[in-house]
Amino acid sequence: MNDAPRPRDLILPDDDATTRLGAGLARLARAGDVIALWGDLGAGKSTLARGAVRALTTPGEDVPSPTFTLVQTYDPTEPGRPPVWHFDLYRLDDPEEALALDLDDAFAEALSLIEWPERLGVYLPDSRLDVALRPRPSGETGREARLVPQGGDWDQRLPLDPLDLLR
Repeated sequence: MNDAPRPRDLILPDDDATTRLGAGLARLARAGDVIALWGDLGAGKSTLARGAVRALTTPGEDVPSPTFTLVQTYDPTEPGRPPVWHFDLYRLDDPEEALALDLDDAFAEALSLIEWPERLGVYLPDSRLDVALRPRPSGETGREARLVPQGGDWDQRLPLDPLDLLR
């Protein structure tokens, strides 16, 4: 029997689909969850994070990319839903710099959305959901997403058909 997590792949034709994927993942999220957003500049990481934040707060919530603040926090609008900590670690030069961001608190009590997770080095939690975004091949619109559970129970929580997350 193979207990390896099953990656889920999907094509996101536009920013709306990327936003809906973020919202779908947020609906599955619990306090202490970490979603690591992988991809180059312009891959759609902030768009996905915006969808997740708005799903747990207010649909019209202003969700700027925390490129300069490094982290933005949001309180949920529904009781029992986790707060959201949105990290953009692009400007970190050393993983040690991330320790000043109260990572332990975020990883214990919030949904942590992390752009540029590779900047955390050894501080990136082993238990997380990796979401890799990349542009479609030349001449095709949209982007591709690959969801890869890393420990925890994300593999059980994610639908077998990832398109269900967009509904």
